[in-house]
Amino acid sequence: MAKSRALEDTLAALGGLRQEPVTDQTITTLRQALGAKVSHVVAKAAQVSGELLVRAVLGDLAAAFERFLVNPVKTDPGCRAKVEIARALYELGEDPASVFVRGIHHRQLEPVFEGREDTAPELRAVSALGLVRVNHPETMVELAELLADPEASARIGAARAIAYAEDGAGEPLLRLKALAGDDDPGVVSECLGALLSLAASRALAFVVRFLDHLDPIVQEAAALALGASRLRDALPILRAWWERTVETDLRRSALSAIAMLRHDDAIGFLESVVADACGPDARDALAALGAYRYDEALRGRVASAVERRTDVDLHAAFSKAF
Repeated sequence: MAKSRALEDTLAALGGLRQEPVTDQTITTLRQALGAKVSHVVAKAAQVSGELLVRAVLGDLAAAFERFLVNPVKTDPGCRAKVEIARALYELGEDPASVFVRGIHHRQLEPVFEGREDTAPELRAVSALGLVRVNHPETMVELAELLADPEASARIGAARAIAYAEDGAGEPLLRLKALAGDDDPGVVSECLGALLSLAASRALAFVVRFLDHLDPIVQEAAALALGASRLRDALPILRAWWERTVETDLRRSALSAIAMLRHDDAIGFLESVVADACGPDARDALAALGAYRYDEALRGRVASAVERRTDVDLHAAFSKAF
């Protein structure tokens, strides 16, 4: 119990450094913590170092990462210290000891019920962003491999890093991955969204094709990618898809994607659905507009539209959404 309390006190003291000016004593404290054996302490120190942009501890961060690569399941269970070190180096925009290259290749299989689980996909994803940040010459090669990672969260991280790179060389990688498909629809959605971020004018027609995919999950992924893009050209596309789609869940996804566009025409369309559409569609549009519940003017307009309807379920849906 005393050891647990001491750890909590140490973590709290490190967190408290965020509220103070960075001094020589701050740097000393962080260096001591980064040299600790306890991974939780190192993780917190790395997190604070990154948030405060303390460049003086770059060497200490790299040394700690190296230390936790030795017998990592025992020294850094859950991979938390290495993740926070990589994230701190990303924030600092430097990689003094090729941490990102080693991080993007690291796998850490830990025992779980009836098997082992890789706890390092977040490290690989953060390292991918780091490689982009420091403009590593082999970045696209590494990201191409990460797109085929066994873990979906790492593959999503690869797609995000490609978008972050803003490099046209990533476009073919994203197109190929989207066409090849993925067991996790979130990966496809991330790839399509990254394409819209990289090259909206070229990618829009490509993404639209996925709205007619044989798999409804892929259709939904494409709709959500279009919504997340916030492109004005996406509204007529999503509206047309909603109008021709029969399946209830996909119609609901279309309205949610339209809400994600976050511009006046999209919101106006959803208001018109609340005011005029039949029960399920009106309720789904209302639920989509719930994302704007803190907009008092919008809330008032929607409330007025609902009051004019005799649908009891719609009134109940308004109370739930707003």
